[in-house]
Amino acid sequence: MSQRRRYSAEYKQEAVRLVQQSDIPVSEIARNLGINDNMLRRWVKQAAEPGKRVFPGHGNPRDEKIAQLERELRQVKKERDFLREAATFFAKESK
Repeated sequence: MSQRRRYSAEYKQEAVRLVQQSDIPVSEIARNLGINDNMLRRWVKQAAEPGKRVFPGHGNPRDEKIAQLERELRQVKKERDFLREAATFFAKESK
């Protein structure tokens, strides 16, 4: 089973811009980009919806905040362990 390809919001916006600014059919633009034409049509439809954030991505801000805090915690633990090892090393040297 193949994995789903994910596209960045910038990529989607650029594809939508290509559709909106050219006279080339959506199916041809999609073929040139290597994506399904139905997907490109869905992106165009989503971009045309008023009052909605376009291509918000997956997850919610709380999940992103948790992921950021977990990364920070890993970094702090690495620094703590390094300092602990350094303190042990210098304590042995001073004896």
